[in-house]
Amino acid sequence: MFDSFKTMYFSSLPEKIYQLLPSLIWSIVIVIIGVWLGKLAGKLVIKILIKRNVDKSVHHFLSKSTDVFIKIVFVVMALSNLGFDISSFVTALGAAGITAGLGLKDSISQFASGIQILFNKPFNSGDFVEIDGLTGTVQDIRFMNTSLITVDNKKIIIPNNHITANDLINYSSQETRRIDLVYSVSYNQDITKAKEVLLKTACENPYVLKAPAPYVGVKEHGSHSINLACQIWCSCKDYWDAFFSMQEAVKRNFDLNGIEIPFEQLDVHIKEK
Repeated sequence: MFDSFKTMYFSSLPEKIYQLLPSLIWSIVIVIIGVWLGKLAGKLVIKILIKRNVDKSVHHFLSKSTDVFIKIVFVVMALSNLGFDISSFVTALGAAGITAGLGLKDSISQFASGIQILFNKPFNSGDFVEIDGLTGTVQDIRFMNTSLITVDNKKIIIPNNHITANDLINYSSQETRRIDLVYSVSYNQDITKAKEVLLKTACENPYVLKAPAPYVGVKEHGSHSINLACQIWCSCKDYWDAFFSMQEAVKRNFDLNGIEIPFEQLDVHIKEK
């Protein structure tokens, strides 16, 4: 009985192969096309990313992901052409994807935010930024998080979805910045002279730009002093040098010109019965 089954099966095998041969050849062609399109799409993705100045750390990942995705699609098409029932496989894959998505929703949110940051480029590595009250220099931008180095050399790692969901200030996005300084002088001082000293100090500072020109004006009449506003412009990289040098130079020039910086004072009146 076994010999008769073997004879019947192998005698019909060439006929089955012959019937399957066109579908097999076409499936191989589909896979070859998929491999070629995957590589082509990967190279095209890299060209697009370079044209949009997207960070190089993203190039390989997105290029490879696109390549693999296209190849998987064409392999599934080839299997379907050979007569394989892939509906159950696709259903199981979809169910697994939904389950994984629910379990990893935070990670997926961080990843999607990372893609958004890398494409939209609200900041670059080396920029000085403020994110929800946290300030520092951007050290590294990854898919899941971004790291900052604070001015006192601490490293802060911020999830990317936290960055896209909160206010962001990029202090390095422009070439220049304005510094708003306030200096107090006594009520019995010559305000015009104090303004002249401040303006001269700003103009002589090597870190202060000539255009826009420095500006000095009376900001307010305080409880114990006249407060003068001094607005200066500098390059972003010179911000702290301009700030600290102005503070030192103003004190020195006020002393040289006899301009008093008053202490906070309180007048007490004693009423006798």
